[in-house]
Amino acid sequence: MNATSAAALIRAKREDQRLSAAQWREVAQGIAENTWCDAQLGAFAMAVAWRGLDLRECRDFTFALRDSGRCLNWSDLPGPVLDKHSTGGVGDCVSLALAPLVSACGGFVPMISGRGLGHTGGTLDKLESIAGYDVNPSPERMHRVVREVGCAIVGQNADLVPADRRLYTVRDVTATVDVPDLIIASILSKKFAGGAQALVLDIKTGNGAQTPDETAAMALATRMHAVAAGSGIALAAALSDMDQVLGRDAGNALEVRAIVDLLSGRACDPRLRELTLALSAELLCLGGIEPDHPGATARLQRALDCGEAAERFARMVAALGGPADLFEHPQQCLPQAPVQRPVVASHAGFIQSIAVRELGECVVALGGGRRVPGAPIDHAVGLAGVRGLGERVDQGEPLAIVHARTASDADAATARILGAFRVGEAPAPPAPLLRWLPQAQAPRAKTATVTA
Repeated sequence: MNATSAAALIRAKREDQRLSAAQWREVAQGIAENTWCDAQLGAFAMAVAWRGLDLRECRDFTFALRDSGRCLNWSDLPGPVLDKHSTGGVGDCVSLALAPLVSACGGFVPMISGRGLGHTGGTLDKLESIAGYDVNPSPERMHRVVREVGCAIVGQNADLVPADRRLYTVRDVTATVDVPDLIIASILSKKFAGGAQALVLDIKTGNGAQTPDETAAMALATRMHAVAAGSGIALAAALSDMDQVLGRDAGNALEVRAIVDLLSGRACDPRLRELTLALSAELLCLGGIEPDHPGATARLQRALDCGEAAERFARMVAALGGPADLFEHPQQCLPQAPVQRPVVASHAGFIQSIAVRELGECVVALGGGRRVPGAPIDHAVGLAGVRGLGERVDQGEPLAIVHARTASDADAATARILGAFRVGEAPAPPAPLLRWLPQAQAPRAKTATVTA
């Protein structure tokens, strides 16, 4: 493909023309083979943002992205292949706990994850807080870890959906992170290529989400189900609340520590635990491991209580190059910021609202996220002990604790955090944490076929 044909396809989409399946394959091939420059990628993404795609185009583009590289085959595994994806939220580290939990209950979870987009954290960035953890193992190593441990959370290999891999980095700097059709094609192309038989989608809504508007979030879930129809993957979708930080922490190493504490029973934020168990239970049901949510939840709780889920996570970390003693010595295995400063309430009252996106942007400004693709990040920085909606705070009580590299960084973060919280006299009840969308669910995956 040459630059002229790339420009012609961009122009066609800019002028709201429908592209054929063959043309979408040409787009994906050009992106994957680097015959499209970054400027053309940005123009293409903006054209999609402006004009949108109809259902057929969105499906064609999704499968074109999938077919831009190889697909994983898990036919040798003795259990269902299950997966989960979140559209991104501040403090959302559920994937880190869900994968070992589900594998401890009989599922296999080869989870292809990504880096942070905009103000939300990325699963791979969090895992890279763990020294030595290889987020880009060879296909052979990944397959071995999934087979032996039951789960592996890794990034895209160079030959797995390479077109999406490249487009993903450009979206972050072209104001196209939140474009629904690009979100759908990116998520589902990776999941189709990853070989999942069942998939749970956690679609965030609220002021800290990539899709803040609830109506738009519901439309996204319904559209994703329509695109996935006929693919052989059982899919369920839910909306979850992002009007407050999911747990108590936002920042890479801080969130890993929160998951270590959750899995080991040291400490646990109730909302983080509730969402993790709910999404995991749905996966066990979709995969035919348990017949209903009560049974699935009880099984998951046993895996937590007996330490099997923690053991799976520890084995996964060690098998992918990380330390063998993460659970025994998390303080030594995870980086810590040199400046840790509480941000205290100026007056007593109840937390009535939180500008969650601002808190996510605060983590980025501290160095915990990136503004340009490939930029280094500081895994140690972030926010800990973040308070939630409806909670009462006294004057001088911390709203959050800033973990920063320098005192000046902590000063800047303090001002942003104080501006993000509104404390008043009356409590404001939080929104429901999770709502399943019946119209975006599919039958169990007993007869689903693994993508080959």
